[in-house]
Amino acid sequence: MSSIEITGKNVADATAKAATELGVDAKSITVTILDEQKGLFGKSTVKIRAEVADAKPKKGAKPKAAEVVEATPEAIVEAPTEVVEESPAPAKAKRGAKKVEPAKAVVEATAQPDGEEDEERAEVVATEEDETAIAAIVAQLMESGDLDVQVEETSRQGKYVNVVLDGKDAAHLVGKHGEVLNALQYLVNVMLTQKRKNGVRATIDGGNYRRKREEALTKLATNIANEVKKRGEEAVLDALPAFERRIVHKVLSEIEGIGTYSEGEEPNRRVVIAPSE
Repeated sequence: MSSIEITGKNVADATAKAATELGVDAKSITVTILDEQKGLFGKSTVKIRAEVADAKPKKGAKPKAAEVVEATPEAIVEAPTEVVEESPAPAKAKRGAKKVEPAKAVVEATAQPDGEEDEERAEVVATEEDETAIAAIVAQLMESGDLDVQVEETSRQGKYVNVVLDGKDAAHLVGKHGEVLNALQYLVNVMLTQKRKNGVRATIDGGNYRRKREEALTKLATNIANEVKKRGEEAVLDALPAFERRIVHKVLSEIEGIGTYSEGEEPNRRVVIAPSE
């Protein structure tokens, strides 16, 4: 196999040059594009590797591994068995075996709730000690930030400790669309992961923002779910934090003919509302 590397204005031009250089017809050349650069005003250059097979091997002579030869039935039988296989075809199902519908399997695989919901399956339950510790952590953060905010109320629900804040500066903790409150909640949960390491999580509210947000999410999700049922088409909500996705999953689980699942990666993970049979 003879080969050269050559540059031209385009592939055809470079191939023609290579044919002249090798002294063969352009049709007998195998071309591999090595580099292609486009310049200003449409000017471009292409670098190729041109290869041409040498004279055919004599009758009976064994071809080298790098040579391209015509495959005869005998050659196929005697060819080395070291090959790279593609993905194997699925084995035929035995008679009577239960079939799994591909589309349904995909939905079941992706329709698992978010990581927050998965953790609930571990049956972590917050204790009174957890509640006291979390209230102390939040109070310390408020004091460190020199904020006139107090822990007004705490409660437990499963693995969650709910902390309600109130005070002169409580309104500053909400921020636009709850961004400051979400950031504070995230910080507290990071601290809990390092200090308690038992899977207990905190939810933090101030100025009744969480309650109002839950009501708004419930209304929005319900309205969209009704439209999904009418049209028979999926709908995708805007990206939501995990605890808000959990609200949507819970609310829509009670609506017949509707299913939900989440897709995407944090912080752009979204709830998909889909019609179900």
